[in-house]
Amino acid sequence: MEFTPETYRISDQPQKPFIDPTEIWEYIDEAQPTEETVKKILAKSLNKQRLNLSEVAVLVNTKDAALVKLIKDAAQELKEKVYGNRIVLFAPLYVGNLCMNNCSYCGFRSSNTSAVRSTLTKDELIDNVKALEDAGQKRLILVYGEHKKYSPEFIADTVKTVYGVKKDNGEIRRVNINAAPLEIEGFKTVKDAGIGTYQVFQETYHPEAYKTYHKGGKKADYNYRLTSLDRAQEAGLDDVGIGVLFGLYDWRFEVLSLVRHTNHLEACYKVGPHTISFPRLTDTVDFKGNPEYEVSDEDFTKIIAILRLAVPYTGLILTARESAPIRKEVLKYGCSQIDAGTKIEMGAYTENKVSKQNLNREQFLINDDRTLSQVIDELIEQEYLPSFCTACYRKGRTGEHFMEFSVPGFIKRFCSPNAILTLSEYVMDYASEATAKKAWALIEKETTKLNDEKVINAVKKRIERIKDGERDLYF
Repeated sequence: MEFTPETYRISDQPQKPFIDPTEIWEYIDEAQPTEETVKKILAKSLNKQRLNLSEVAVLVNTKDAALVKLIKDAAQELKEKVYGNRIVLFAPLYVGNLCMNNCSYCGFRSSNTSAVRSTLTKDELIDNVKALEDAGQKRLILVYGEHKKYSPEFIADTVKTVYGVKKDNGEIRRVNINAAPLEIEGFKTVKDAGIGTYQVFQETYHPEAYKTYHKGGKKADYNYRLTSLDRAQEAGLDDVGIGVLFGLYDWRFEVLSLVRHTNHLEACYKVGPHTISFPRLTDTVDFKGNPEYEVSDEDFTKIIAILRLAVPYTGLILTARESAPIRKEVLKYGCSQIDAGTKIEMGAYTENKVSKQNLNREQFLINDDRTLSQVIDELIEQEYLPSFCTACYRKGRTGEHFMEFSVPGFIKRFCSPNAILTLSEYVMDYASEATAKKAWALIEKETTKLNDEKVINAVKKRIERIKDGERDLYF
C-alpha cells in the first residue's frame, strides 16, 4: 500500500492525540455530493485505494437514494474482491465484570449497584471454554471489565489457560482481547501470551460528548484512551482493533473519526487496524440515549458500506447486538466477521446454566441469540463460506505483513482454502446430518472456484486427511 500525504497528516506523531473536531466537522460541512463525485470516489475505492477524509465526507453526506444504492453496491463488489464470500466466526467470553469506570451507557458501570459482579475462577473459565469447544468454536474474544484486578498478568494467565483447554477435537486457536488500555509494558505482557487482536473502542471520538458519558475512572481520560493502541504498536503488538458505540454522537463524525484513527496508525506505524467494530447503543440500566444521535437501520447499513469502501483491507465486525434480519442484510455490504452462539452473561456457556436477558448480569442486551449451528446453517443457505481460520496469525501474516497481503487482494489465496478446511473440520466434528449435506456441497463448489489446479488438488488432499482424523491443516 502506498502512503501519501493525501491519506494522512504528515504531522502525526506516535502517542500524540490526533482528533481535531473542528477539522472533521469542516470536512463534513464542506462536502457536496454529486453523482459525478460519488462515482469517482467509488471507482477509486474499487481500485482498492484508501479514501481520504474529504472523500469519506462526501459519502456520509450522500442522501440521494440512487447514489446510496451505488455506495452499497460498490461495497458489496469490493468485499467480494478482497474477502470473497467467507465470513469469519467467533464468540465472546466474559471473564469478569468488575469495573472502576462510570460510563453512563454501560451496565458494568461502577455506580450500578444492582449489577451482580463476578470473575470466572480458573475452573469456571475452563468449563466455559469446553462448552464453547463442544459447540465447534475455534476463535474467542475474552472480555474484561476495566478494573485493577484484570492486570496484564491476569489477562495473560487467562489467555494461556484458554489455549491449554483441549476437549476431543476441540481447541481454541485464537484468543482476542477486549479490555482496558494498557501501558507499553502491559501490552508486551499480553502479546507474549500469544493473543491475536487487542481491541480498544473509543466509544465516541468527540471530546465534549466523551466527557458527558465518562464521569469517573481511568476511562474518563479521553487522550489516554485515544492513544492506547499507539502504545500497543510501540510494544510490538501490531494487531489492533478500533471501534465506536454508535448512538452516543453524530454518526457522520464518528465515521470520519474512525478513518482518521486509521490514518494516524498508518502514518505512525505503517499498519492500520486489523478490525473495526461498530456496535449500536442498546438498552442498559437507567440509561436512555439522545434521540438526536439514534442510528436508523438505513443509516447503519450505509455506515458499514462506507467503512468497507474507506478501508478495504480492514475486517469489519458485526456483533449480536444486531437482530438476525439486520445481520443478514449488512453481511452483503462489507462485514467479514460475526459472533455466533453469543452469551454475554457471566459463565453462561456452561451446560448447566441457562443464559437469560438480564441487565443486572449483562453489559447490554443482545438481539441475535441463535446458536452457532443455526448461524452456520443460514450462512451456508446464503452461500457464504463460514470460516474459523486462524492461519494468518500462526504464519506471521499480521500487522504490516497482513496489509501487504490483504491490500492487493492476495489474502484470498489463503483465506478461501483455509475457510474450506475449517468448515470441513466443523462438518466432521459438530454438524448435523442436514447441515453436513449442504456444507459438503458448498465445499465442493468453493473448491472448484479456486481456479488454480495445484491449490485445488492440495485442498482436496487436506480434506481427505481431515476425514481421516487429522486437524488444524492450513496454508
